[in-house]
Amino acid sequence: MTCMPAFPAPPLPIILDGDPGHDDAINILLALSGSESASPEFQVLGLTTVFGNVGLDRTTRNALIVRELSGVDVPIFAGADRPLVRGRISAEAVHGDSGMDGPDLPTPTRGAEAGHAARFIIEQLRARPGEVTLVPTGPLTNLALAFRLAPDIVPLVRQVVWMGGSTDTGNWTPAAEFNALADPHAAQIVFTSGVPLTMFGLNVTHQAIAHPARVAAFRALGTRVGEFAAVLLEFFAEHHRERYGWDGGALHDPMTVAWLLRPDLFVSRPMHVKVDLTAGPSAGRTVADVWNLTAPRPKGRGFLLRVPLRICAASGLARRPQGLQKHRSLNHSDSGASLAGLYQRC
Repeated sequence: MTCMPAFPAPPLPIILDGDPGHDDAINILLALSGSESASPEFQVLGLTTVFGNVGLDRTTRNALIVRELSGVDVPIFAGADRPLVRGRISAEAVHGDSGMDGPDLPTPTRGAEAGHAARFIIEQLRARPGEVTLVPTGPLTNLALAFRLAPDIVPLVRQVVWMGGSTDTGNWTPAAEFNALADPHAAQIVFTSGVPLTMFGLNVTHQAIAHPARVAAFRALGTRVGEFAAVLLEFFAEHHRERYGWDGGALHDPMTVAWLLRPDLFVSRPMHVKVDLTAGPSAGRTVADVWNLTAPRPKGRGFLLRVPLRICAASGLARRPQGLQKHRSLNHSDSGASLAGLYQRC
């Protein structure tokens, strides 16, 4: 196991697919602060929304709010409002009725684009074969629909970097992480599609906590987005304090974009992972072969995923309150500056 090398040749075309969400909002702001309008790290082609933390109408509204707050103009497409097979679950108990409780949420002045998120994903992959990275941070329903509607796009995907699953315990049931459990059949479709896939599970995201010092760093920036992020994370911390006894919320979703920016900060390993599709107590569990029991040397694709296991001890993300890194892009806009307190170079 080694820390991953950095990706070459930015800007990297990405599509963010998620269910905002407190940590989703931080992830969107991080990605947009590194978009081509501010710096060369990313070319954010669009945001696509899915049911999850709350219903699709609210996750889409939250994405619209975050877009306007960022000041970066990217298209937003609404997608699936329910799982492929099972009944819908939601996480108002964690994220509040709006999905982003805490700050005062303005009414968006612009709506989502016409058309379905899955169609947008298909069109972008066909237009840029082998270039686009998909960054889902919710249930994988939109990706599964796109792969089933247009199987020809699967080999056109550069990679998928997903926040979901776990190599050990769950957070919604003892066995299952929320995003995996919300649509396990979609996850299995994506897992077995053959796309290069990195799975950021709870086993690593629970190592990245927004401690009070990190929240204070947001607020100290004195910007509109800095205050918005601080209030978001203070509300998000309440659940983690009650559930785990922690002094801050876990920054689950921002690990995906952080990895694209600095993969060398994470220790990863190829691993066979399968989703439990049964109806029993382990439903939705991502069964990870941590010790390579099914194959001494995993080969091929399909079930073989890249699984980050820990944050490099020297990175500062796991140890220092100020966090991960500070990119030059983060000083180019209010959106970017608001993230400086969290992402500081180690």
